[in-house]
Amino acid sequence: MMTTVAFAEVPTPVGPFVLAVTEVGLAATGWGARTHPGERLSDLTEVDDPERTAFVVAELNAYFAGDLRTFETPIDWRLTSGSRRQVLKTLHGIPYGTAVTYGELAERSGSRVPARGIGSIMGSNPIPIVVPCHRVVAGNGLGGFSGGEGVETKRWLLTHEGYLQPTLLDL
Repeated sequence: MMTTVAFAEVPTPVGPFVLAVTEVGLAATGWGARTHPGERLSDLTEVDDPERTAFVVAELNAYFAGDLRTFETPIDWRLTSGSRRQVLKTLHGIPYGTAVTYGELAERSGSRVPARGIGSIMGSNPIPIVVPCHRVVAGNGLGGFSGGEGVETKRWLLTHEGYLQPTLLDL
């Protein structure tokens, strides 16, 4: 029975990023103490286990350095279920440097969740970046983003991946 969680913090260009890793895999992430993922895993015992978190830390560092396009970190889906899990697993397969609309993700997932419901699922995604909710956009623009500094973080991530062109502010 999986009963422990180990945490790590990764400094990133979009702010400190906290990881929660169980014996199964990455269960939650979040920006800094403001959304510490441990709150959602309070039924697990916290352990100090840098070896457990090392792989995902290395992958995130490589991603932000521009050297990683596909995460291979195992995922622990325990904080999701039903249609929400179905949508997030579909999202997990959206490739680096691409984006889909809320409606396209709804259709691809086969979940019968309407586009508006997809937005709600994106806003409560327990594993942003690795499960790339930033790659879901509105049909008429970027749409919302609840992580980091909001839409600015989403714009940065999509620019980093080459989906958006840099602006003069990025140069």
